[in-house]
Amino acid sequence: MADSAQPRIGIVVVAYNAATTLVKTLDRIPPEFRDRIAEVLIFDDASADMTYRHGEEWAARADTPRTIVVRHTKNLGYGGNQKAAYALARERGLDIVVLLHGDGQYPPELLPEMVGPLVRGECDAVFGSRMMVPGAAKQGGMPLYKRIGNRVLTTVENAMLGTELTEFHSGYRAYSMRALDSVPFENNTDDFDFDTQIIIQMVDAGKRIVEIPAPVFYGDEICYVNGMKYAKDVVLDVLEYRLATKGFGTADWIPTPAEYAFKEGDGSSHSAMLAMLQGLPPSRVLDIGCSGGHLAECVRDRGHHVTGVDVIEVEGVRSRMNEFVKADLSQGIPDEVGSGYDVIIAGDIIEHLPRPAETLRQMRALLRPGGQVLLSVPNFGHWYPRVRVATGLFGYDRRGILDDTHLRFFTRRILRRLVKRCGFDILDERSTGLPLGAVSGADGRKLGVIKMVDQQLVALRPTLFGYQWIMRLTPHAEEALVVEGG
Repeated sequence: MADSAQPRIGIVVVAYNAATTLVKTLDRIPPEFRDRIAEVLIFDDASADMTYRHGEEWAARADTPRTIVVRHTKNLGYGGNQKAAYALARERGLDIVVLLHGDGQYPPELLPEMVGPLVRGECDAVFGSRMMVPGAAKQGGMPLYKRIGNRVLTTVENAMLGTELTEFHSGYRAYSMRALDSVPFENNTDDFDFDTQIIIQMVDAGKRIVEIPAPVFYGDEICYVNGMKYAKDVVLDVLEYRLATKGFGTADWIPTPAEYAFKEGDGSSHSAMLAMLQGLPPSRVLDIGCSGGHLAECVRDRGHHVTGVDVIEVEGVRSRMNEFVKADLSQGIPDEVGSGYDVIIAGDIIEHLPRPAETLRQMRALLRPGGQVLLSVPNFGHWYPRVRVATGLFGYDRRGILDDTHLRFFTRRILRRLVKRCGFDILDERSTGLPLGAVSGADGRKLGVIKMVDQQLVALRPTLFGYQWIMRLTPHAEEALVVEGG
């Protein structure tokens, strides 16, 4: 927003049964600010009163900015109403939107201060905080139980998200449309915790949030929020997000990273594969499902010529390998990669494919005689998915064994049977422990103890405690002895 062109500012008014307050609230928009408003978008969420008509009357006046009034014939909910509003704001080409409530609880007089940091390019979102100034919420008439609940919930949310906001629960918001377009708010709930989910999305996307003090007025308006349900929902939102980022569970309203993480450290599948390559002379290597190319880069740095294949071209991937081919592996390994490879790396890829056996046969055909495949696959026999299934809590996670993009699951027996059926002999087989560095926040000493115990359990019973299987394969070759008679 820092360019010389003035941004198109829109005021989004969400209203439900606000016939007695809507016009009074809109009339409080400072006259000197109205010329800066490109459009006012009033969204009546299927009110039972005359909210829509009052909005039309305000729009028809000569002293008001250009105004569009939308009345939903079906109640979409607080979150659903915002989704519709931001979609129209995008369609109307607005640059900044301010969320204003039609009941007058938040001060329209503060609109210039709400948009100021966005116009100056200082942030991506501005929140009007009722808790920023000590005593302000009490003076504005906020009930004691709401003040206490607000403080407790905000403390919990800050602790779980690593933020330092003074309030998570103000409905007075201003957003850059560019920031809104960068987060999947369309996937959010239609309920009142929509506002919490969009904060989490902004934090997850690294957006800059600025708070300003906002006085509050509690009058005789009707509150439609069920406080206990709302408290439960917002806590579940931050818990769901935190668990999803650790790999346990999914949060459909948070985008899944396009790039799979490089697994560093001793005992990981990637470190095991690099160890299997140790001592090989410079070789031609094909990395299928190479993602961002970080494993390929390590292989190339060991003197090998690496070709990578993936359906998504992650930024910088071509610089990390010798050649990159963009292709959908679910349609097969593309002809452009050539053949005659010494090594093919298939790290955590066949479980994502609809026809893994066909892909393995293709790999065998692309190898030179005596070539090898380094294969890693999550172990569905691990105790974690077993417990999930046994307790009736089976579901997909954001990553890990139950990654929601996995199409196939493998135990050791199933994997052994598959590779042999596809014409491979198993030269080496290993199992890894839990990726503790990725999912644990424990300090180094505690993590070391946990890791040692996990490794001992893996060695004791790999089918139950092994997190991944890593296999080194080579095409099966029959030896025949021909004896010619005299």
